[in-house]
Amino acid sequence: MSHNNMPMPENKDMNHMNMAMHMSFFWSKDVIILFSGWPNQSLGMYILALFFVFLLSMTAEVLSVSPAVKVGVNPTVAGLTQSSVYALRMGVVYMVMLSVMSFNLGVFFAAVFGHAFGFFLMKYREHAVASRAQVEGSVELSTKV
Repeated sequence: MSHNNMPMPENKDMNHMNMAMHMSFFWSKDVIILFSGWPNQSLGMYILALFFVFLLSMTAEVLSVSPAVKVGVNPTVAGLTQSSVYALRMGVVYMVMLSVMSFNLGVFFAAVFGHAFGFFLMKYREHAVASRAQVEGSVELSTKV
């Protein structure tokens, strides 16, 4: 029995299938990112989607810095806290990856710039804390002399 002559069933969701699935980078506001029908071919929603991807990738970089374990904390609580942050980070990273898999250049640039900005924030904070500690250490040394 051949299935070639069977009619296709009507599906109301087939309207979303009219958009071609791109397998190379392209630039357009007509893209589906993460959820069916989003950003819905609207320039405003596309810009919002780019901002969302930017924030997701920035959040992934911020979460890449493990929370410090305080002395005297129950090891189980410390392990659960760090594991929870790691699980959240992995979920965010996978959402960024799925967004980039839309092959839209705007989404790709939003993800890259979000990662770069998040990395900058974390390094800036790290250097600010280190220089503050260095200044406080030199002030303590000068007052002891």
